[in-house]
Amino acid sequence: MKIKNCDIDMSSLILGCQRIASKSDSDIEKLVSTALENGINFFDHADIYMNGESEIKFAKTIKSLNIDRESIIIQSKAGIKVGQGFDFSKKHILTSIDSSLKRLNTDYLDVFLLHRPDMLMEINEVKDILYEVSQTKKVKNFGVSNHDSHQLNLLNKICDNKFVINQLQMSITDCHMVDRALNVNTNNLLSIDRDGGMYEYSILNDITIQAWSPFKFSDSNYNKEIYINNPKFENLNNVLDKVATKYSVTKEAIVIAWLLRLPIKMQVLVGTSNVERLNNIALGRNIKLTRLEWYEIYSSTGKKI
Repeated sequence: MKIKNCDIDMSSLILGCQRIASKSDSDIEKLVSTALENGINFFDHADIYMNGESEIKFAKTIKSLNIDRESIIIQSKAGIKVGQGFDFSKKHILTSIDSSLKRLNTDYLDVFLLHRPDMLMEINEVKDILYEVSQTKKVKNFGVSNHDSHQLNLLNKICDNKFVINQLQMSITDCHMVDRALNVNTNNLLSIDRDGGMYEYSILNDITIQAWSPFKFSDSNYNKEIYINNPKFENLNNVLDKVATKYSVTKEAIVIAWLLRLPIKMQVLVGTSNVERLNNIALGRNIKLTRLEWYEIYSSTGKKI
């Protein structure tokens, strides 16, 4: 698949590198090699992941494996200041980009995302940031993470439509974009618009959605837990088992197939550091679920259609 204004083909799966700093060098090498063997050429980072150590270890791995920089897509994010809020100021973002470039041992980022909305953002200051890093060729493509359509539209109106990606939490259990679309004009909680119609906005404006936490469920207190093999989701797992058996894959592969079945530009971000699991997950890209299977999986979460 291609992202707007980018000439490089990008994989529909992204390997999230948040926790790789806790792994040995050899384990990281096996993980990155497995990703590439499965056609996954897109790697996601952020300045706050393991205090930047994940970016450092990733750069070491790329050098050790002698991987051509032009053959992979490196994405990083900034804007979160842990315990202090958010900061899209020109000084902070430019410093963060330079720091990530140094840790990643690269001259440029293929994609840079503003990590979460900053209510104190000065929009023209963001425009200056984009102009400067574009002129110096430090960043090729821009996007956001965890923004709604109105926030993204505001950025693009001022910044010449430079923001082409939105990274959002999305799974079979946490799919508010789907819930809202299937419950338009009904008097129930699933009809609540939580993202300003981000699904339709993305199609109309050529925005790529990157789905994170595809295997997790968030409760009302925002505690995330895996729903695969979780007794709280017995019916969902029974249906996933049935469909997985039909296609001779694991339930993780069916989750990926379910997300990619949506007719929208989408990438799915997986954060596993288990090589076997990554191999299983990658098989989901080759499965096209039937309409009946897709809706059966959705309704098995307890949501009525």
